[in-house]
Amino acid sequence: MPTYMDVHDIPGVKADAVAEAHAADVRVQGKYGVNYKSYWVNEDEGKVFCLVDAPDKETAAQVHREAHGLEAHTLYEVEQGS
Repeated sequence: MPTYMDVHDIPGVKADAVAEAHAADVRVQGKYGVNYKSYWVNEDEGKVFCLVDAPDKETAAQVHREAHGLEAHTLYEVEQGS
């Protein structure tokens, strides 16, 4: 299954709000065969990054839409480096 890093631009974002959104993703993800693995927040830059295993980009985005409505503006397919 491909792994993606998604990027959100959310001016004024707060880490506690992202933690709540991630928990919502985890509650919904099983329905779609997705695994939101981790996330990172840069409050100063208004950026959120999520690492997700998903069948495809659209399915990863569907989990965000259903869980909390905060869709990423970009999803990159990534591979683990050594």
